[in-house]
Amino acid sequence: MPALANTQHELFCQEYLLDLNGYKAATRAKYSEKTARSKASQLLTKINISVRIAELQAIRGERTRVTQDRVVRELALIGFSDLKNYISIDELTGVITAKGFDAMPPEESRALKSIKEDRAIKESPDGKDVTVYDKVSFTMHDKIRALEILAKHLGMLVERHEVTGEDGGPVQIEYVLMKAKKQKRGGDGKGNDKGDGK
Repeated sequence: MPALANTQHELFCQEYLLDLNGYKAATRAKYSEKTARSKASQLLTKINISVRIAELQAIRGERTRVTQDRVVRELALIGFSDLKNYISIDELTGVITAKGFDAMPPEESRALKSIKEDRAIKESPDGKDVTVYDKVSFTMHDKIRALEILAKHLGMLVERHEVTGEDGGPVQIEYVLMKAKKQKRGGDGKGNDKGDGK
């Protein structure tokens, strides 16, 4: 589908992709702040607008190669990362050594947030020996957060809210008629008929 003939509608679609916020997209598309909320609501219900937004999202997805599947795989990689892919422990000495990137599965490095190396070289008092102290520390991306996002995406964390009435009893629903409706029928909203007597 080519760009929309209405340039303001096209601009709204383009702007909507930035943050998926209709109000902000409408204001950036030069609708007044006063009417932006209602205009965004109207535009988002139009078929041609919905189709154009979906098309623009698909184009962006192809261009950036960001797909739902790829995002889910990346979150899973972080969420299910295993510490033993990053370190090795000598069974005899208990010395912990960080694995090099060539020793870990290729995709595993993406679960690392940062790596820091501290190196100290100390010479013996007589100058004959040199000791190198090497400390490597790394930070992983937040596994719990990644798993939480995944679980929400997969519908595993459905929030339910229990609603009760007064003192924990059942909820009571009352239907209230508006004064305007009563006045329309000829009353004053207080039960006093002001009709013409017919």
